[in-house]
Amino acid sequence: MPVTSSLPHSAARGTETDLGRTRRARRINRKLAEVHPDAHCELDYTNPLELTVATVLSAQTTDVRVNQVTPELFRRFPTAADYAAAKSADIEEIIRPTGFFRAKARHLIGLGEALVARFDGQVPRAIEDLVTLPGVGRKTALVVRGNAFGLPGLAVDTHVTRLANRLMLTGEADPLRIEQALCAQIEKKEWTMFSHRLIFHGRRVCHARRPECDACAIAKDCPSYNPAPGAWS
Repeated sequence: MPVTSSLPHSAARGTETDLGRTRRARRINRKLAEVHPDAHCELDYTNPLELTVATVLSAQTTDVRVNQVTPELFRRFPTAADYAAAKSADIEEIIRPTGFFRAKARHLIGLGEALVARFDGQVPRAIEDLVTLPGVGRKTALVVRGNAFGLPGLAVDTHVTRLANRLMLTGEADPLRIEQALCAQIEKKEWTMFSHRLIFHGRRVCHARRPECDACAIAKDCPSYNPAPGAWS
């Protein structure tokens, strides 16, 4: 849980206005853009299908682990039709290191079948269509829209959830409510990149158990800032 801020921050006192919170969110976004200019989706892919598959595989594992298995997976199954016709055991053998490999294999076969049957083998752009695909929830749909198609979308993962709450940009725990709160604060054209920047910062600085507050570029705008040794133990 976040510690009490050592700064006299209006957000920590509960007196911050909506306008003040929006201005602070945008300052945070600008600062993160400076310190993480290379923020991007860290899953390897070359087309919308590959990104969709990689994002499905990323559940309960790391992007690094996914990137270790996808070269062979993408080589063996380059199209939606290939997944639709695949034997589960053949996919499981490749994706086993990502965990939950049997369920994920079922999702990938179902994904291929749905794309072939309903979308001519192509990944759709509309979020309403994406979330109907096996293994694709709202977060995955927003990742695909934002990165494969360049359509604004603020994907909320565990890092975004943690930082949004530590920064007191929202007090929500539900991913959809967090998404709505952040989207109301950040310009639409920045939604995708703000998500990437929060994820980058969460992975590199604002860790779950021991955040590096003394090395944080957005500490001045963080109500939870506390660099004291052991504060986050």
